[in-house]
Amino acid sequence: MSIVRKRLGMITPSSNSVLEPVTSAMLAGVADVSAHFSRFRVTEIALDAAALNQFDASVMLPAADLLADAKVDAIAWNGTSASWLGIGRDRSLCEAITVRTGVPATTSTLACIDAARALGAKRVGLVSPYTDDVQRRIGHVWAEEGIAPHAERHLGLRDNFSFGEVAPATIAGMIRAVAADGADAVVILCTNLDGAALAASLERELNVAVVDSVAVTLWRTLELAGGDAGALADWGRIFQTSTVIKSWRLL
Repeated sequence: MSIVRKRLGMITPSSNSVLEPVTSAMLAGVADVSAHFSRFRVTEIALDAAALNQFDASVMLPAADLLADAKVDAIAWNGTSASWLGIGRDRSLCEAITVRTGVPATTSTLACIDAARALGAKRVGLVSPYTDDVQRRIGHVWAEEGIAPHAERHLGLRDNFSFGEVAPATIAGMIRAVAADGADAVVILCTNLDGAALAASLERELNVAVVDSVAVTLWRTLELAGGDAGALADWGRIFQTSTVIKSWRLL
């Protein structure tokens, strides 16, 4: 008898050094779930044409095709680009992935928004490594979804590889700062920031939800694949709220 395994496909920015090891670490104790990765080139985050064109669907869809060859049960674009490009970009991408592969799809940005709603967050704080102009654009895009950031902190970085070199202590300091500003949920908005392991302890310390982009992408992708997100409850509150998002989607 063959093992019934849930295979999760992750489309990954080429210069990201965080999401693969973190996702694998999170799944290390979860039976019969595996993550599989397919890369395309992303080297910087900015608002000029060259940087924005990195995320054209024509270069992302071939990565989804390769994941489909592994017969994955769900596919995620494990990146947050729609947070400054516009949420419609991710919705269109997910539709295109499913049409091409027959596999349900999500993205990190859509998962973050789903999580904020599932948690009932009223005052979301955004923590990112991005530049001033990118962070401002993110605020506008999220506000269009009805989630205007209550507080934010960012690092002013552009080089995508450099995001993965940010110390967890720096990330924790930004989370504490937006929590002190009154946020009732904090989103670590970048899949190349090493923040997933901070979430559960900071939730206990600050009494706010902490939503890490890598963790929440795994949460939503596992749910799409029909897996049990509760198996990851030790990684934060969001993994105890998967039934809430199902209810919300039925409204």
